[in-house]
Amino acid sequence: MTVRHALEGLTEYLRGAKVASARLEAEMLLAHALGLDRLDLYLRPERALTEEQHRRVRALAQRRAQGEPLQYLLGSVLFYNVKLRLSPAVLIPRPETEELVELIVKDFLGAPPQRVLDLGTGSGAIAIALAKAWPQTQIVAADISNEALAIAEQNALSNGVQTQILFVRSDWYSALTGSFDLIVSNPPYLRSGALDSVQREVRCEPRLALDGGPDGLDAITRIIRGSVHFLAPHGRLYLEIDADQGERVRRLLLATQIFARAEILQDSSGRARFARAVRSA
Repeated sequence: MTVRHALEGLTEYLRGAKVASARLEAEMLLAHALGLDRLDLYLRPERALTEEQHRRVRALAQRRAQGEPLQYLLGSVLFYNVKLRLSPAVLIPRPETEELVELIVKDFLGAPPQRVLDLGTGSGAIAIALAKAWPQTQIVAADISNEALAIAEQNALSNGVQTQILFVRSDWYSALTGSFDLIVSNPPYLRSGALDSVQREVRCEPRLALDGGPDGLDAITRIIRGSVHFLAPHGRLYLEIDADQGERVRRLLLATQIFARAEILQDSSGRARFARAVRSA
């Protein structure tokens, strides 16, 4: 079988499995299986696959057709100009989270914070992206999952920011001390009852990183209330939230009585997806 035939066959197979963007995903899976760039598939379309390569492609195709996320099959993803290793132990970073990082970097333009706390770091996506943007900033990245922390530490090392980030196993704030100029989190915010009806790819991700309790606000509530003890004067809190949680999250922020300003911001699609609050002096 040639590269051309493999690509055509894989594309049709994924279309039959109702995979969106079947052609693009076929290119990415085939290139990954062969250890090539996507462009190479078209530069040498008559190259023959070995039997081992054919088996590898077939195994990846079957797993994708069964709903396993493309990012887990590829084993990595690009996020805010950094490459992150992934596994089913960590949440797959979303474009909305990249927008959150962009928002934070823009807000601190010219005056990066000295100490940052990333709660529920997962793959380390937010912490590593901020470390790359702010080389002088020290970051604490916390997660309750040992498996997630192991992947995050590897990602920090591969991106050359391991000396900037301290990874801590912590149930939110439980193992932390000190104060921070910036606290950021992409916490679990889906309602428990909604998890069985989400896309099959999402059901492959760690439930711990998705399940926000009956109303989706369990983790968000703990983060906001705990920020009273960990956010420095004039410090800022940023959260990624679900699109229907904005007003409830704003009320939670104001209820702490420590924030001079609390607001809900929209993503590029016009959905309320981010909370931003600034602590009083």
